Amino acid sequence: MKVLIAEDEPLAAERLSSLLHECHEAVTITDCVDSVEGLAGHFNSGQNPDLLLLDIELSDGKSFEAFNKATINTPVIFTTAYDQYALQAFRHFGIDYLLKPIQKTELQKALDKFQKMTNPGQALSREEVSVLRQWVQKNSKSYRERFLIKAGNKLQFKTSGDVAYFYADGKSAYLVSYKENRKYLIDHTLEELEGVLDPSSFFRISRKFIVHVQAIAEVKGLISSRVEVKLSQPVEHELSVSRDRVAAFKNWLNQ
Repeated sequence: MKVLIAEDEPLAAERLSSLLHECHEAVTITDCVDSVEGLAGHFNSGQNPDLLLLDIELSDGKSFEAFNKATINTPVIFTTAYDQYALQAFRHFGIDYLLKPIQKTELQKALDKFQKMTNPGQALSREEVSVLRQWVQKNSKSYRERFLIKAGNKLQFKTSGDVAYFYADGKSAYLVSYKENRKYLIDHTLEELEGVLDPSSFFRISRKFIVHVQAIAEVKGLISSRVEVKLSQPVEHELSVSRDRVAAFKNWLNQ
């Protein structure tokens, strides 16, 4: 198995090479490039490895740019510290997407998947196909970017970037704008909003509140059972995280 590594951190490239040999005895590292230009040049020179292990952030830009500079039809295992490029990676012959630090067990699974996909006698199992389909659906989902608001007898809209938080008051729900700090009535429940908001930006901290990460200035009480959220603007409400959401909230902040 001929493998090309594209990685701009020498220590990371060395570790990846070592893990590859541990996972598969027949691996031959054909080259290790650290830039978009080097990656494109490798394929433009006529070389065609069996597999490409590709970091997304290279020394001179994002590795996706190389697909516009050269014909790259080689299966790719993406290796990166960032999870926001998953869908884009899948569109560029990606067969797996490993987050750094790369674990040997995860790399082994990715190599096994590659062998199954390239060996006609070893098709993916139904379970693996189901997992792949769910992954594609999850990462293909689009999220609401604009929200209609009622201002007197007029309808306006706010973008998701204009939002500090949403809150429920009885049967009504309100959008509170970021920095401007004005509240607007909206035609959505918080349950409906949960299904259309980008989960990397918004989190429902309790039954009554959904907050935007950009508006959070401070979090108090992570050691105790009570977690209080302070925003970067005045708030007329007390924002605290429900006990059953604390662990998920901490993970969300740390992503």
